Amino acid sequence: MRAQLRRFQPDLILVEAEPKEQPQLDSLYAAYQQGQLQLAALPYGRSERYQIGFALAKELHLPAPQGVDYMTSTSQGLLSTGRNIAVFKQGLQELQAAARPLRRQVQHDSLSVYEYLALINQPALVALSHRALFNTPAYVTSGTFSASGTNTNDLGRVDTAYIGAHYITLFYNRNLKIYSNLLRAQQKTRAQRLLVIFGQNHVKVQEELLSANPTYRVVPAHTYLKAPARPRAKARKAS
Repeated sequence: MRAQLRRFQPDLILVEAEPKEQPQLDSLYAAYQQGQLQLAALPYGRSERYQIGFALAKELHLPAPQGVDYMTSTSQGLLSTGRNIAVFKQGLQELQAAARPLRRQVQHDSLSVYEYLALINQPALVALSHRALFNTPAYVTSGTFSASGTNTNDLGRVDTAYIGAHYITLFYNRNLKIYSNLLRAQQKTRAQRLLVIFGQNHVKVQEELLSANPTYRVVPAHTYLKAPARPRAKARKAS
Protein backbone atom coordinates (compact mmCIF):
# COMPACT_ATOMS: atom_id res chain seq x y z
CA MET A 1 0.00 0.00 0.00
CA ARG A 2 2.75 2.47 0.91
CA ALA A 3 4.50 1.58 -2.34
CA GLN A 4 1.41 2.66 -4.25
CA LEU A 5 1.03 5.89 -2.28
CA ARG A 6 4.71 6.71 -2.78
CA ARG A 7 3.98 6.99 -6.49
CA PHE A 8 2.04 10.19 -5.71
CA GLN A 9 5.31 11.68 -4.41
CA PRO A 10 3.81 13.79 -1.61
CA ASP A 11 5.90 16.48 0.00
CA LEU A 12 3.60 16.76 3.04
CA ILE A 13 1.34 14.28 4.82
CA LEU A 14 -1.76 15.46 6.70
CA VAL A 15 -3.39 13.24 9.31
CA GLU A 16 -6.46 13.02 11.54
CA ALA A 17 -4.97 14.81 14.55
CA GLU A 18 -5.72 18.30 15.78
CA PRO A 19 -3.21 21.15 15.25
CA LYS A 20 -2.80 21.44 19.02
CA GLU A 21 -1.38 17.89 18.98
CA GLN A 22 1.44 18.91 16.64
CA PRO A 23 4.18 19.17 19.31
CA GLN A 24 3.37 15.59 20.34
CA LEU A 25 3.37 14.42 16.71
CA ASP A 26 6.74 16.10 16.14
CA SER A 27 8.23 14.47 19.23
CA LEU A 28 6.88 11.01 18.42
CA TYR A 29 8.01 11.27 14.80
CA ALA A 30 11.52 12.28 15.86
CA ALA A 31 11.69 9.18 18.06
CA TYR A 32 10.26 7.07 15.22
CA GLN A 33 12.94 8.29 12.82
CA GLN A 34 15.61 7.20 15.32
CA GLY A 35 14.05 3.78 15.76
CA GLN A 36 13.22 4.57 19.37
CA LEU A 37 9.41 4.46 19.17
CA GLN A 38 7.50 1.26 19.84
CA LEU A 39 4.16 1.75 18.10
CA ALA A 40 2.67 -1.22 19.94
CA ALA A 41 3.11 0.71 23.19
CA LEU A 42 1.06 3.68 21.94
CA PRO A 43 -2.70 4.01 22.19
CA TYR A 44 -3.95 3.38 18.64
CA GLY A 45 -0.39 2.61 17.57
CA ARG A 46 -1.77 0.51 14.73
CA SER A 47 -3.79 3.41 13.31
CA GLU A 48 -3.19 4.94 9.90
CA ARG A 49 -1.62 7.99 11.58
CA TYR A 50 1.43 5.88 12.38
CA GLN A 51 1.30 2.84 10.11
CA ILE A 52 0.87 4.96 6.99
CA GLY A 53 1.59 8.57 7.95
CA PHE A 54 4.76 8.10 10.00
CA ALA A 55 6.09 5.20 7.92
CA LEU A 56 5.58 6.92 4.59
CA ALA A 57 6.98 10.24 5.83
CA LYS A 58 10.14 8.47 7.02
CA GLU A 59 10.54 6.55 3.75
CA LEU A 60 10.24 9.78 1.74
CA HIS A 61 12.43 11.84 4.13
CA LEU A 62 9.55 14.21 4.86
CA PRO A 63 8.89 16.29 7.97
CA ALA A 64 6.46 15.04 10.60
CA PRO A 65 2.88 14.58 9.40
CA GLN A 66 0.75 17.62 10.17
CA GLY A 67 -2.48 17.37 12.17
CA VAL A 68 -5.41 19.13 10.49
CA ASP A 69 -8.41 17.60 12.25
CA TYR A 70 -11.10 19.46 14.17
CA MET A 71 -12.39 16.88 16.59
CA THR A 72 -16.06 16.69 17.38
CA SER A 73 -18.13 13.55 17.84
CA THR A 74 -21.58 13.07 16.33
CA SER A 75 -23.14 9.60 16.23
CA GLN A 76 -25.16 8.36 13.29
CA GLY A 77 -27.86 7.31 15.76
CA LEU A 78 -28.35 10.89 16.94
CA LEU A 79 -31.07 11.45 14.32
CA SER A 80 -33.81 9.12 15.53
CA THR A 81 -37.30 10.57 14.92
CA GLY A 82 -39.17 12.75 12.48
CA ARG A 83 -41.13 12.75 9.27
CA ASN A 84 -39.36 10.63 6.62
CA ILE A 85 -37.01 9.09 9.18
CA ALA A 86 -37.35 5.83 7.23
CA VAL A 87 -35.59 7.44 4.24
CA PHE A 88 -32.58 8.30 6.39
CA LYS A 89 -32.48 4.88 8.05
CA GLN A 90 -32.69 3.14 4.69
CA GLY A 91 -29.68 5.13 3.51
CA LEU A 92 -27.71 4.08 6.58
CA GLN A 93 -28.72 0.46 6.07
CA GLU A 94 -27.51 0.55 2.46
CA LEU A 95 -24.18 1.96 3.60
CA GLN A 96 -23.83 -0.62 6.36
CA ALA A 97 -24.73 -3.46 3.97
CA ALA A 98 -21.93 -2.34 1.65
CA ALA A 99 -19.25 -1.47 4.22
CA ARG A 100 -19.65 -3.94 7.08
CA PRO A 101 -18.87 -7.11 5.09
CA LEU A 102 -15.59 -5.52 3.97
CA ARG A 103 -14.72 -4.66 7.56
CA ARG A 104 -15.46 -8.22 8.70
CA GLN A 105 -13.33 -9.64 5.90
CA VAL A 106 -10.30 -7.52 6.78
CA GLN A 107 -10.73 -8.31 10.49
CA HIS A 108 -10.70 -12.03 9.68
CA ASP A 109 -7.75 -11.77 7.27
CA SER A 110 -9.76 -12.78 4.20
CA LEU A 111 -9.10 -9.30 2.81
CA SER A 112 -5.79 -7.44 3.09
CA VAL A 113 -5.59 -3.94 4.52
CA TYR A 114 -4.54 -2.69 1.10
CA GLU A 115 -7.54 -4.35 -0.57
CA TYR A 116 -9.88 -2.97 2.09
CA LEU A 117 -8.64 0.60 1.69
CA ALA A 118 -8.74 0.31 -2.08
CA LEU A 119 -12.36 -0.89 -2.00
CA ILE A 120 -13.71 1.69 0.44
CA ASN A 121 -12.09 4.45 -1.63
CA GLN A 122 -13.87 3.44 -4.82
CA PRO A 123 -16.15 6.25 -6.11
CA ALA A 124 -19.40 4.31 -5.69
CA LEU A 125 -18.82 3.57 -2.00
CA VAL A 126 -17.51 7.08 -1.29
CA ALA A 127 -20.67 8.49 -2.91
CA LEU A 128 -22.90 6.12 -0.90
CA SER A 129 -21.24 7.19 2.34
CA HIS A 130 -21.52 10.88 1.44
CA ARG A 131 -25.18 10.56 0.49
CA ALA A 132 -26.06 8.82 3.76
CA LEU A 133 -24.59 11.61 5.93
CA PHE A 134 -24.79 14.75 3.81
CA ASN A 135 -27.88 14.34 1.66
CA THR A 136 -30.70 12.00 2.68
CA PRO A 137 -30.91 13.31 6.28
CA ALA A 138 -32.42 16.51 4.81
CA TYR A 139 -35.60 14.52 4.11
CA VAL A 140 -36.22 14.30 7.86
CA THR A 141 -38.31 17.11 9.35
CA SER A 142 -40.26 17.78 12.55
CA GLY A 143 -38.23 15.44 14.74
CA THR A 144 -35.83 15.33 17.65
CA PHE A 145 -32.35 14.10 18.43
CA SER A 146 -31.96 10.99 20.54
CA ALA A 147 -31.18 11.66 24.19
CA SER A 148 -28.69 8.78 24.10
CA GLY A 149 -27.02 9.93 20.86
CA THR A 150 -23.54 11.45 20.96
CA ASN A 151 -22.96 15.04 19.89
CA THR A 152 -20.14 17.29 21.08
CA ASN A 153 -20.65 19.90 18.34
CA ASP A 154 -22.74 22.73 19.82
CA LEU A 155 -24.07 24.95 17.03
CA GLY A 156 -26.73 26.65 19.09
CA ARG A 157 -30.49 26.17 19.02
CA VAL A 158 -31.70 23.14 17.10
CA ASP A 159 -34.57 23.96 14.72
CA THR A 160 -36.56 20.74 15.09
CA ALA A 161 -38.67 21.61 12.04
CA TYR A 162 -35.48 21.01 10.02
CA ILE A 163 -33.94 18.37 12.25
CA GLY A 164 -32.31 16.47 9.37
CA ALA A 165 -30.74 19.60 7.91
CA HIS A 166 -29.33 20.47 11.33
CA TYR A 167 -27.90 16.96 11.56
CA ILE A 168 -26.05 17.48 8.27
CA THR A 169 -24.81 20.83 9.56
CA LEU A 170 -23.08 19.11 12.50
CA PHE A 171 -20.99 16.95 10.17
CA TYR A 172 -20.43 19.70 7.65
CA ASN A 173 -19.26 22.20 10.25
CA ARG A 174 -16.49 19.85 11.37
CA ASN A 175 -15.41 19.34 7.77
CA LEU A 176 -15.29 23.07 7.07
CA LYS A 177 -12.88 23.49 9.98
CA ILE A 178 -10.78 20.55 8.77
CA TYR A 179 -10.65 22.25 5.37
CA SER A 180 -9.55 25.51 7.00
CA ASN A 181 -6.80 23.66 8.89
CA LEU A 182 -5.69 22.02 5.64
CA LEU A 183 -5.40 25.39 3.93
CA ARG A 184 -3.42 26.76 6.87
CA ALA A 185 -1.00 23.81 6.82
CA GLN A 186 -0.35 24.26 3.12
CA GLN A 187 0.23 27.99 3.46
CA LYS A 188 2.58 27.43 6.39
CA THR A 189 4.70 24.76 4.71
CA ARG A 190 4.30 25.80 1.04
CA ALA A 191 3.95 22.11 0.19
CA GLN A 192 2.68 21.35 -3.31
CA ARG A 193 1.63 17.69 -3.12
CA LEU A 194 -0.45 16.94 -0.04
CA LEU A 195 -1.37 13.40 0.97
CA VAL A 196 -4.45 13.66 3.22
CA ILE A 197 -5.14 10.59 5.40
CA PHE A 198 -8.63 10.76 6.90
CA GLY A 199 -11.65 8.55 7.52
CA GLN A 200 -13.71 7.69 4.46
CA ASN A 201 -16.75 9.72 5.58
CA HIS A 202 -14.71 12.89 5.07
CA VAL A 203 -13.56 12.14 1.53
CA LYS A 204 -16.35 13.47 -0.67
CA VAL A 205 -17.01 16.71 1.20
CA GLN A 206 -13.28 17.55 1.28
CA GLU A 207 -13.02 16.76 -2.42
CA GLU A 208 -15.91 19.13 -3.13
CA LEU A 209 -14.39 21.94 -1.07
CA LEU A 210 -10.93 21.53 -2.59
CA SER A 211 -12.25 21.16 -6.13
CA ALA A 212 -14.02 24.52 -5.82
CA ASN A 213 -10.70 26.15 -4.88
CA PRO A 214 -8.69 27.01 -8.03
CA THR A 215 -5.44 26.65 -6.07
CA TYR A 216 -5.93 22.89 -5.77
CA ARG A 217 -6.29 19.88 -8.04
CA VAL A 218 -7.75 16.83 -6.33
CA VAL A 219 -6.27 13.42 -7.06
CA PRO A 220 -8.59 10.72 -5.59
CA ALA A 221 -7.03 7.87 -3.65
CA HIS A 222 -8.44 5.29 -6.07
CA THR A 223 -6.03 6.66 -8.70
CA TYR A 224 -3.27 4.85 -6.81
CA LEU A 225 -5.13 2.28 -4.71
CA LYS A 226 -6.52 -0.16 -7.25
CA ALA A 227 -9.43 -2.33 -6.14
CA PRO A 228 -8.92 -6.08 -6.49
CA ALA A 229 -10.86 -7.89 -9.17
CA ARG A 230 -13.91 -9.59 -7.72
CA PRO A 231 -14.05 -13.32 -8.46
CA ARG A 232 -16.78 -14.27 -10.87
CA ALA A 233 -19.37 -16.84 -9.91
CA LYS A 234 -18.83 -20.18 -11.61
CA ALA A 235 -21.62 -21.66 -13.65
CA ARG A 236 -22.76 -25.09 -12.58
CA LYS A 237 -23.45 -27.70 -15.21
CA ALA A 238 -26.86 -29.27 -15.12
CA SER A 239 -26.70 -32.98 -14.42
